[in-house]
Amino acid sequence: MARQLSDPHTDLRPIHGEQTARPVVVHAQDMAMDAEIAAHSHRRGQLLHATEGVMLVRAAAGSWVVPPGCAVWVPPRVVHQIRMGPSAVAMRTVFVEPGTRGGLWPHCQVIAVVPLLRELIVRAAALPLDYPTGGREERLMQLILDEIEAAPPLALHVPMPRHARLARLCRKLVSDPSLAATLVDWAAQLHMHPRTLARLFLAETGMNFGAWCRHTRLLLSLPRLAAGESVLAVALAHGYDSPSAFSATFRRAFGAPPSAYLRR
Repeated sequence: MARQLSDPHTDLRPIHGEQTARPVVVHAQDMAMDAEIAAHSHRRGQLLHATEGVMLVRAAAGSWVVPPGCAVWVPPRVVHQIRMGPSAVAMRTVFVEPGTRGGLWPHCQVIAVVPLLRELIVRAAALPLDYPTGGREERLMQLILDEIEAAPPLALHVPMPRHARLARLCRKLVSDPSLAATLVDWAAQLHMHPRTLARLFLAETGMNFGAWCRHTRLLLSLPRLAAGESVLAVALAHGYDSPSAFSATFRRAFGAPPSAYLRR
């Protein structure tokens, strides 16, 4: 069973995109900058794609950054929150009835959205909810599923530990990536020996402490870079002392400097 956020106010929320007998539909929703959608879940699986803007999707297993040219698959009934980036977001959501396709992921997964898939989603968003079956509209929806299944997965996931006190510290860094974070300091806050925390961190997240902090800060920098903020401002907001140090780390992680990565 999928892990869920520990939020007593979560709900299973039917929305416009689920109130139809059609197994696949696309729902369009425009969101303001920095807007948040509170913790909730859907009976259907959903592919969240923004034709404009950047989203941060959070669930119990971690956080997923969804920059331009990407989308995140959220399986049915997984409780999640969505936070918009520092610019308006044109959200286009593909809702998929459970059991429609066996090749869709059982966990949250960011994928690359190729131009064909993007245009198919945009076209489908203009269709009525109860579109005719047996014709072009239904073939369009099936082609969307084909392209989702064929899309390359991307490593834009910040894994979160199950350990409650450690998870709280991780969430603080996700909320403010400019915070200083050292293994010794976190171990002291958790009343652990640093070596004990290092072993726990690796076991819980699959990454060592330093790698997790670097990975988290880099992923969380993508929304602000995509919004056009300067590399200097983004570097300082994500715990780096200089733009050159940030750019070098970014290049090692993504294979390109920030400006080239976003163009690509």
